[in-house]
Amino acid sequence: MTTTYPFSAIVGMDGLRLALLLNAVSPAVGGVLVRGEKGTAKSTAVRAIASLLPEVDVVAGCRFSCDPAAPDPSCPDGPHEPGTGEARPARMVELPVGASEDRLVGALDIERALSDGVKAFEPGLLADAHRGVLYVDEVNLLHDHLIDLLLDAAAMGASYVEREGVSVRHAARFLLVGTMNPEEGELRPQLLDRFGLTVEVAASRDTEERVEVVRRRLAYDEDPEGFAARWAADEEALRERIAAARALLPRVALGDRALRQIAAVCAGFEVDGMRADIVTARTATALAAWAGRTDVRTEDVRGAALLSLPHRRRRAPFDAPGLDEDKLDEILRRFEEDDPEPDPDPGPEDGPGGSGPDDPGGPEGGPREGAGDGAREQQAPPAEPEPSVPDQRTGEHEAADREPDSTPADRDGGAGEADGGAGGAGGERAAVGAAEPFRTRRLDVPGLGEGAAGRRSRARSAHGRTTGARRPRGTLSALHLSATVRAAAPHQLARGRRGPGLLVRRDDLREAVREGREGNLVLFVVDASGSMAARKRMSAIKGAVLSLLLDAYQRRDKVGLITFRGADAALALPPTSSVDAAAARLERLPTGGRTPLAGGLLKAREVLRVERLRDPARRPLLVVVTDGRATETRRSGGPTPVERAGRAARMLAGDGVASVVVDCESGPVRLGLAGALARELRGTPVTLDELRADSVTALVRDVRTVSNPRRAA
Repeated sequence: MTTTYPFSAIVGMDGLRLALLLNAVSPAVGGVLVRGEKGTAKSTAVRAIASLLPEVDVVAGCRFSCDPAAPDPSCPDGPHEPGTGEARPARMVELPVGASEDRLVGALDIERALSDGVKAFEPGLLADAHRGVLYVDEVNLLHDHLIDLLLDAAAMGASYVEREGVSVRHAARFLLVGTMNPEEGELRPQLLDRFGLTVEVAASRDTEERVEVVRRRLAYDEDPEGFAARWAADEEALRERIAAARALLPRVALGDRALRQIAAVCAGFEVDGMRADIVTARTATALAAWAGRTDVRTEDVRGAALLSLPHRRRRAPFDAPGLDEDKLDEILRRFEEDDPEPDPDPGPEDGPGGSGPDDPGGPEGGPREGAGDGAREQQAPPAEPEPSVPDQRTGEHEAADREPDSTPADRDGGAGEADGGAGGAGGERAAVGAAEPFRTRRLDVPGLGEGAAGRRSRARSAHGRTTGARRPRGTLSALHLSATVRAAAPHQLARGRRGPGLLVRRDDLREAVREGREGNLVLFVVDASGSMAARKRMSAIKGAVLSLLLDAYQRRDKVGLITFRGADAALALPPTSSVDAAAARLERLPTGGRTPLAGGLLKAREVLRVERLRDPARRPLLVVVTDGRATETRRSGGPTPVERAGRAARMLAGDGVASVVVDCESGPVRLGLAGALARELRGTPVTLDELRADSVTALVRDVRTVSNPRRAA
């Protein structure tokens, strides 16, 4: 059996340790979401907390961990006779990112259910996690249908398994803990709100602390059992403190004054719904119990808000979760002025051993004297602020917005280049902010795919509407009942049927063929040349691309970003699930120089070729954002830039790549070059105005490919 790294041996990361300990004290807090870069011991901390949880009493032999004091009357293994159970450690169940639905919720033996009428149910991970911890590493990469099942179970405290009229229900109450790297994509808001607390973690920049982390890890890897033995006393002290806080929790008083503070803070940060208020109240109560007090104070409310509100506050698209501590302090200060009743004086009972709520370590906040290698616990330095996108109306863009709204390139229809040079990146302009995003029309890839589950294009899927039936391929998971009955009906006399039951054989079984939606690879190719450099035009273009990125995020697509300007094209962002990373790159995009349109298209073809090898099932959608001009240095006797761009476009069309050309041409004189490019790509041209879902002049267009050409309506 593998020895778990001791929780008390973790260096720094006070916020993460405190959030996990508060959930151990009060599971009603609702779990923890741990956000942070790779290699920051997120998983180590989560696995370590499980060993500190108190044991649970369960009915002997029950696969669903029923409480012997109050057994579940609808337990599939029941009914249970009330009586003495057996104690076992609380479980920590890990949900793999690639798990199937049956592995999560359990599976029924369909053949036995139909032929014998027996509910032969094999429990899934939700049953295993009941009254324990359900841990999801890389939770942001979890498939949507599994997220939906998690949401249902977390909301109802039960899991329902239904297969064509045969249903099983069992209790599923668990502590949900997830870890994620924000660079790989964000969570859906519905699941984000289900986590009680959220914590940002980052590697320490303090040299001594980093040295201590490496020293302890090397000692653990060399002798896990010996390392754990050296920290056993600190682990036991933490375990006892958790038990004491749990026992004290029912006696903690959450007064009206604390409730009003919580309401003022939640209202001040404009959080949606009431879950934030409830979670903050439960967290503040747990903080008081952890400190050994029976009253909730202002510092408890403040600490609870820092953990429960960052992922719930209202924020702009692609903004990282976070909380302005200065604003929090100002709200609490104003409350104190309006309601000056003082908190009770702090007493000597502030936690066992004098430890307060900000000291989640052992009785002295670190290892016992002489334990392990004798190193003391270091305090983590303040977390570095998340990099944020500059304000589009203030700050560094304020001066830019006061510049003239047009350039000669705009006034004459954009026929000239802003830099007027012979190549290179001369005349480069600083990046401008994006206009406000808007809701876009859905752009689909035609045909029927088989890619990862998403919300964009039609695809064969394990979920969705039923479109037919077929013989099972492997284990039957989705029975098509009427097709199965039709297949078995002609053979009933030959099989000797005499009673009312239907005699079903394995060859009769039919599974449902379903059609749902898939996520695609949306590759943006953005023209950043001088002809696009007019500030209002580039701001509108960035706003359109930002809107498409937001749409891609909501439809669970992967995205990539290619820009072309000056002498060549560059892959600004390799294909990734982190749409907010693409938005950040777009925000910093400068403009200027000539227009190597062919280079941008060829770069896109190369990127799509590589991605096709990595993930052949994910179909691409190419979105070219340009006015269609092509100006670059021409070799003597060679093809013109327009001819080279046309040739590259035909190569992409020959590969069967679905494409959309967003026509950015403006001004009274329109050359129609973007429309010509769309014809070469066998794609769909769409103007910025037609891209808006709420535009009354927008036309409903389908993307065209070589295999399925269509004309725009």
